[in-house]
Amino acid sequence: MNLRDGAPPVAAPLGSVTTSRLDLRAFAPSDLDELADVFSHREVWEFPFGRAFTSEETRAFLDAQLDEWRECGFGCWAARTLVDGRLIGYLGLSVPTFLPEVLPAIEVGWRLAPAAWGKGYATEGATAALREAFDTLGLARVCSVPQADNPRSARVAERLGMKLSRDVLIPANERRGEIRGQFYEITRRDWSTAAREQ
Repeated sequence: MNLRDGAPPVAAPLGSVTTSRLDLRAFAPSDLDELADVFSHREVWEFPFGRAFTSEETRAFLDAQLDEWRECGFGCWAARTLVDGRLIGYLGLSVPTFLPEVLPAIEVGWRLAPAAWGKGYATEGATAALREAFDTLGLARVCSVPQADNPRSARVAERLGMKLSRDVLIPANERRGEIRGQFYEITRRDWSTAAREQ
């Protein structure tokens, strides 16, 4: 499937963003070695694979990100800490091709090195992604699909103001079996209301 076919139309391409602690930019080929270091930790890909990524899998992931940015005008950002410029993982927007039943759609997601957990980086970066999704891309809604047995990611979705809509079954592929997921979403109206209340 063409990535563009799985995404709703967007008003403008996604740019780089700086938050209070993070530099969020489109991936570049030069990010490969640092990304491989992040993905070498089993915890990063515990859901859904239960293991670390190989160097080949990391390269395939990076290539897919570069393709998504080129084809769709958005993708996940490489997330670096402002204090030291260290790559801690990714945050941002992507087409959830793993769940064809919800397409066209855009998902907000995150995957960070274990050393970056528990510091609020996922919520900080995903908040920036949602702001860009509604203000720049002009989307009507954004989803997130954490695995049902991954309560940490579900809590991030809830902190973002997203609402659990339903449980879903994510089809098996050549790399993993079928997965139980939770489908969260937030509309532009709900996001705007929450932003005004803050």
